[in-house]
This record gives sequence, C-alpha cells and structure tokens, in this order.
Amino acid sequence: MGEPARKARRTGPRPAASRGAATGLDRVIHERARLGIVSALAANPVLSFQQLKALLGLTDGNLAIHARRLEQAGYVRCAKGFDGRVPRTEYRLTPAGRRALSAYLEHMESIIRAARGGA
Repeated sequence: MGEPARKARRTGPRPAASRGAATGLDRVIHERARLGIVSALAANPVLSFQQLKALLGLTDGNLAIHARRLEQAGYVRCAKGFDGRVPRTEYRLTPAGRRALSAYLEHMESIIRAARGGA
C-alpha cells in the first residue's frame, strides 16, 4: 500500500472519544492542583490556606499561585485577615466557580461516556 493511501486513512474521521476530547475543557480548572482546590471548596463552604495546603499536599508557593489564578478567573474569593496576631487567609468558591466546576464535570462525564461507547 502506498503512502497516499495510508495518509488518507490517518486523516479520516476519528472516534468521538479521541476527536478533540479535551476541546472545550476549562483550562483554568483542568490543571490538577486547581481542580483540587475548587473540588475541596465545593465540598466545604470555606477553607483556610493551611487547610487547603494540608488537604492537597501543596507547597505554600504552589497553592498561592494556583489560588491566585482561580481568583483572577473569578472562581474563588480570597479573604485575608488576622486570627489574633496570626495572619489568616480563607477561600470560598464563588457562584461562577461552582458553575464552572459543574460544566467541567459534565464535560468530563460526556468524554467518559463516549470512551465507554455509551451515548
């Protein structure tokens, strides 16, 4: 079989599960650490920086960077204050963050269904 025939076969239609499976995924949430943050906040009304850090096993810097990215996207709200003389940072999931997580999970579920051959 010649090269043109093989090339034509490769460029033909691909199954739905592989054709752009990640297309449409919210890239802000899709990153592992950020998905962990929004998932933890979806299950808890408020979590402190230290609680998120311990729960997700992230470093201070890593958590701060990912939380800031979620805050910039409008998915997380950050409140800084003091508990006595100790600084305390708390995070909450915003309504936009809850909607984004829901849409992300629905999209992932559709990819899983397609990969399993379901509708």
